[in-house]
Amino acid sequence: MATLTVPSSVPAVAEDCEQLHKAFEGWGTNEELIISILAHRNAAQRRAIRRAYADVYGKELLRALGDEIHGKFERAVILWTLDPAERDAVLANEEAKKWHPGGRALVEIACARTPAQLFAAKQAYHDRFKRSLEEDVAAHVTGDFRKLLVPLVSAYRYDGPEVNTSLAHSEAKILHEKIDKKAYSDEEIIRILTTRSKAQLLATFNSYKDQFGHAINKDLKADPKDEFLATLRAIIRCFTCPDRYFEKLIRLALGGVGTDEDALTRVITTRAEVDLKLIKEAYQKRNSVPLERAVAKDTTRDYEDILLALLGAE
Repeated sequence: MATLTVPSSVPAVAEDCEQLHKAFEGWGTNEELIISILAHRNAAQRRAIRRAYADVYGKELLRALGDEIHGKFERAVILWTLDPAERDAVLANEEAKKWHPGGRALVEIACARTPAQLFAAKQAYHDRFKRSLEEDVAAHVTGDFRKLLVPLVSAYRYDGPEVNTSLAHSEAKILHEKIDKKAYSDEEIIRILTTRSKAQLLATFNSYKDQFGHAINKDLKADPKDEFLATLRAIIRCFTCPDRYFEKLIRLALGGVGTDEDALTRVITTRAEVDLKLIKEAYQKRNSVPLERAVAKDTTRDYEDILLALLGAE
């Protein structure tokens, strides 16, 4: 499901470090060399490169990269080079501090990661920012969004396959009753969405469709301009069909007036080692265009090259 391509014979870590150091030397930076190495190493290999580079050259690799490259290319390379938990911590911090109702990074980190990955991200957040993620979300998010997002990022859900079918049936009824009354921020809706396991939620959403004849997200489209409803739908889609959720995010990032590089970079760097192949397939099916072609059309130069490399382009 991952699109990341790693050579069958990976050079020694010391050789990768030496080549990266060479890419930084002289009058110009060798961006092609940076991409050829970092965009073709998995998380463990990138972690080893960062550690060895600091030991040999006395400078953190991320700082060395930041001194040499800039703009959206720099952001893509830095986000990709970070350990996945660190990356999520950085993305969560950025969104918490500049939070706005249309933000989706917190939802993705809380719902499209495993409970263990969310826990690791929160540990990385604590280590990097000397505060808890929950603390910052509570400080910067207001109103109904705070009621929803604080417990969402606080959760440590059961991650097994067991499902209580009678509970799914009864909680589907609760969800329908609250949604029918337009009580979208009711504590029962928030309790169910922020505490139940993925397997339990899928059973509940299936029961909802069986009992009421349509998917829950259809009832949550009562007001398409309501960002709180959009956030509820995003939570549900991250649990039920993450590949289609991220396909839509990329489609919107590429399809508007100007490219939303933040969203595009976030999806590709966070999913390249997870399920970006499925997202590519969903994009091709939905748009009849390969994702690589769409990205190449809307991006340029080194930024285009790093994204295409992570997409698995030859």
